[in-house]
Amino acid sequence: QVQLVESGGGLVQAGGSLRLSCAASGRTVRQYAMGWFRQAPGKEREFVAATRWSGGTYYEDSVKGRFTISRDNAKNTVFLQMNTLKPGDTAVYYCAATRPWSGGSQFTSNYWGQGTQVTVSS
Repeated sequence: QVQLVESGGGLVQAGGSLRLSCAASGRTVRQYAMGWFRQAPGKEREFVAATRWSGGTYYEDSVKGRFTISRDNAKNTVFLQMNTLKPGDTAVYYCAATRPWSGGSQFTSNYWGQGTQVTVSS
């Protein structure tokens, strides 16, 4: 079992920044790749970014150059730094864990966090 707890969401103006955190726990957590997804109202959940505890990252095209996924292995925590935010980034953001992961956007999550709301005002 893997438990995921997100934090760091909030309200920000367009052009601003937020950093989301995902605290992961569980005996096997290091066997999983970690990712971020988001779901806007009336839309399907979509992949945002992913990483492995050993390194390597992958991003959805619309966030490349604006979002950065990183990790603190000592604390089993994954971050999503979001810069130059746009109103279109407004969504509930979810942390996810999966195994195996081939490294692309095909990330079929085994575990989900509860989500954290990000609202970007224009």
